[in-house]
Amino acid sequence: MSLLPTMLERIARARVDLRMGLPVILTTGDTAILAIAIESLTPERLADLRGLGPVALALTARRATTLKARVYDDDLARVEVPIDADLSWLQSLADPADDLAAPMKGPLTSLRSGEASLPRLALTLVKSARLLPSAAYVDLQDAGSFALKHDLTLLPRSTAEPLLNQSSPLHPVAAARLPVEAAKAGRLHIFRPEDGGEEHYAIEIGRPDRDKPVLARLHSACFTGDVLGSLKCDCGPQLRGALGQMGQDGAGVLLYLNQEGRGIGLANKMRAYSLQDQGFDTVEANHRLGFEDDERDFRLGASILRELGFSAVRLMTNNPGKIAMMEKTGISVEERVPLKVGENEFNRHYLATKAAKSGHML
Repeated sequence: MSLLPTMLERIARARVDLRMGLPVILTTGDTAILAIAIESLTPERLADLRGLGPVALALTARRATTLKARVYDDDLARVEVPIDADLSWLQSLADPADDLAAPMKGPLTSLRSGEASLPRLALTLVKSARLLPSAAYVDLQDAGSFALKHDLTLLPRSTAEPLLNQSSPLHPVAAARLPVEAAKAGRLHIFRPEDGGEEHYAIEIGRPDRDKPVLARLHSACFTGDVLGSLKCDCGPQLRGALGQMGQDGAGVLLYLNQEGRGIGLANKMRAYSLQDQGFDTVEANHRLGFEDDERDFRLGASILRELGFSAVRLMTNNPGKIAMMEKTGISVEERVPLKVGENEFNRHYLATKAAKSGHML
């Protein structure tokens, strides 16, 4: 029946559930867990979890390493939750805000046996919901009946995991002429992903020839830099500089991808900024939060370019990762156009870190 939700729609529902503090059920074969994000967990729901059995905590390997917890499952650690541990203890393991003030959070006991694929799936879901990457979970019997009884979202790993690892298909929604400061001949295109995620935009300057490499920029949303004029990054100057160059050339396309904070979301970006205020650099801050250096998906940019009819670009970037992903996804990068703007006393260390640790060509 077409009125039944697809697996993509169930995944979107699961993300919303996790953000609102509801648990989700994840299954593989005869094994199942009930998982809930630590960031949205309440004392009442923690007590309910305990009523179902022993509670464990899933942390990314990045966060576990910071906490000196043993990592037996490559990219995550499964930590035993003591019977007397309260919500504040769990939150202190998930959120590094007080790591320097209260560094001794252990000893932590990591699980070695048992199923790791479902806690891994829980972390992937929590990350995709732009929450702190940590989840409490319990093993669950008779998952189907439990889901029906409690009206909870259930995701089989075999069908959900491949979709979570793919880039969601994008579809054009609307487009209209939009004169901008950089060029009066502007046009804004809106693209909507099938997975219920945020929409992404393409600002087309002039009438770029589809048969020639187009001057292009993949720009990730930065509320603080693009809108507020933050001096902690170079995003605002890069946005205006790229559009200005396209205006001077008479043609170009800027893709505005809603992947705030290198893909971790604005709230987590502010958590990272707070850690930077404590002395950590941008990469160290991401790792302490439990994220990788960069969580963005540049496949989205290639998809939009193809949808607009482009197959080759002159890419405005300092990031070799963008070039590699464009080439990998079938967009030919005919030329790298450097974009070095916006350095100041507040972002100088940030830019140096991007060059030293992320390979940016600055």
